[in-house]
Amino acid sequence: MIGRLSGILLEKNPPQIVLDVQGVGYEVDVPMSTFYNLPGLNEKVVLHTQLIVREDAHLLFGFLSQEERVAFRQLLKISGVGPKLALSVLSGLSLSELAQAVANKEAGRLTKIPGVGKKTAERLLLELQGKFVVAALAGGASESITASADNDIVNALIALGYSEKEADWAAKQLPKDVDVSGGIRQALKLLSKA
Repeated sequence: MIGRLSGILLEKNPPQIVLDVQGVGYEVDVPMSTFYNLPGLNEKVVLHTQLIVREDAHLLFGFLSQEERVAFRQLLKISGVGPKLALSVLSGLSLSELAQAVANKEAGRLTKIPGVGKKTAERLLLELQGKFVVAALAGGASESITASADNDIVNALIALGYSEKEADWAAKQLPKDVDVSGGIRQALKLLSKA
């Protein structure tokens, strides 16, 4: 299993990129949310990856954030959703938009994504219910942002297989001004030591 790649970005041909990892060029498919946030060519990048092995191909998918990879894996568990459709969903909606669409049961929002019909949208809403939690940012106050970041960190840890108690404990150990991705990394380090 290839879980992470760190290398130099050689090519960008949406949705595929080529990443040079110590002389080996990996072709990696990425969602557009990741593609737009990639650095320039010949710069270093780290991707969280998911390898899918099929009879006729080995497909590598990459994500800038752990959260996107977790969402991708969650989408793959749904009957009728393959890697290309999961990538399309993550390209069509940000994670927070997807969480809102699921929470509000907005099938119409999902059907706007290429490849997602009415039945698929309904199946996505049903299967993803309770898997994503929308972090509400009320008025932009720093307290609500911190609470939102803590919520996102706890939910990501739970999605990674930790209990709610472990996730809450780890989130309480973090500095107040930590961002979500940094907080998840720090929390994982804390939990691995505990």
